Amino acid sequence: MRISQAIYRARQFWLAWRAPSLNDHDLDLARQVLTAEQMQLFSRLQPSEQVHALRVLQTVQLYGERDPDLHTAALLHDIGKLRAPLRLWERVLVVLGRGFFPQRARNWGYGQCRGWMRPFVVAEQHPLWGSQMAAEVDATPLAASLIRRHQTPYDSEPVSPREDHLLEILQAADHQN
Repeated sequence: MRISQAIYRARQFWLAWRAPSLNDHDLDLARQVLTAEQMQLFSRLQPSEQVHALRVLQTVQLYGERDPDLHTAALLHDIGKLRAPLRLWERVLVVLGRGFFPQRARNWGYGQCRGWMRPFVVAEQHPLWGSQMAAEVDATPLAASLIRRHQTPYDSEPVSPREDHLLEILQAADHQN
């Protein structure tokens, strides 16, 4: 694991562990973007994941991006984790596994979602699950695609210049938070 990755992951761990409780003012930003049905889905995320999603949205907005599909994707990009919520120690296991055994950890992500492989499956599969869940609550095809691709290198699966540009912004904001 590179030092920059270790610092990034340590910061992420700290932010998740110390995530503040959200109040109505914090959630107003999400309510301005999401439909009522999407907001219900968002509200099921763990508090640390809600804080993370709101930070991603705020970062996207700081970049000057006003695309509503990008805003929706920023808030819902991790909703696939609702299918199998991870405990903090499982997140740490994924980070360590990816850091020390990147290819094996990726392969473990395509196994059965149970036992010791469960956290790796969630980490690998939550973008696909999230895009499906977003589509079920009437997210646009673009927002669902951005959610599905949010962990895929943006240049590995080019779709369109516009979508690839939005994906690059989403990924940058996600990595900053």
